Amino acid sequence: MDPKPEPALHRALAQAAPGTGLRDGLDRILQSGRGALIVIGNSPDVLNICSGGFLMEAVFSPQRLSELAKMDGAIILSNDVSQIARAAVHLVPNPNVPTSETGTRHRTAERVARSLNCPVIAVSESRKAIQVYVGDQTRQVLSASHLLERANQALKTLERYRARLDVVARKLSALEIQDLVTTRHATEVLQRAEIVVRISGEIEQNLVELGTDGRLVGLQLEELMGGVEDDRRLLILDYIRPWSTMSVKEAMAALGALDDNALFDDQRLAEALDFVERDTDVDDPTEARGFRLLSKLPGVNDDHVIRVVEHFGSLRKVFNASTSELEAVDGIAPSRAKALKQGTVRLAEESVIDRY
Repeated sequence: MDPKPEPALHRALAQAAPGTGLRDGLDRILQSGRGALIVIGNSPDVLNICSGGFLMEAVFSPQRLSELAKMDGAIILSNDVSQIARAAVHLVPNPNVPTSETGTRHRTAERVARSLNCPVIAVSESRKAIQVYVGDQTRQVLSASHLLERANQALKTLERYRARLDVVARKLSALEIQDLVTTRHATEVLQRAEIVVRISGEIEQNLVELGTDGRLVGLQLEELMGGVEDDRRLLILDYIRPWSTMSVKEAMAALGALDDNALFDDQRLAEALDFVERDTDVDDPTEARGFRLLSKLPGVNDDHVIRVVEHFGSLRKVFNASTSELEAVDGIAPSRAKALKQGTVRLAEESVIDRY
């Protein structure tokens, strides 16, 4: 997987995405066989390293950017790319700033980006490429067709992993209802859910770079990710130890920080999320509180689920409760208690089918 871009680079890539005026101007420069050096930001720090050139203060347009690229020197744009501040300027960054580039234009771009932490775009006429620099990060601006191909491949991978996630999640539900669940069953679902989330993060990066061309990919991604984030959070609520000092937010952060080796080690994953004590066997029986499954019942909101789980303490006790016992829960009306009971009976029937 590509390293996740920092927010500043993320914003710069969005500014140069297909459908934007800046991208139109960059494409025009490439098509004309010219190069360019463009700095996004006209702060005093940027102006301090500018020498020569002339003041523009003109409204930005792709045509103007392309025409100004015919001249030697860099072009300075406003932070929001709404204005062309200066053109044909000579940039004099700190020569002691390290750079891994070789060409004059790209060396200057990297040094300016590193020393001032502002977006700098270098258009290479020889390589026919656009490179964005922000701080210590750099990313080549890929064509929309290339990005779409990569996003579609990632979507196919996501579809496969989402299908596997749904299978293990249904298996977990059946085991929870029949009181046969172990911690390993829960970590197996979390592993699949986390991989799905990480793949979706890759696609979201592509969407930033695709701009308006990524609308259909975004709709597919939204459909494939429906319910995954909520299930991941509710699963942690179900299995984190009741006396744990770790919050769900902290557990989610810990899950996201695990590398692949730790993520697929059931013992390390369970201990990292405080599902079990250190060296406790993950194959030992455990109980789900019921947040995940009860949230799927029709006509039941989060407040109802919290009240019922806090009252009974476990999913097994909720399933064994009568309608009158459910009515005794504070805030649960008779009609809601009846709906809860009918829902748990239906889930129990479905779990037998999924199990066998």
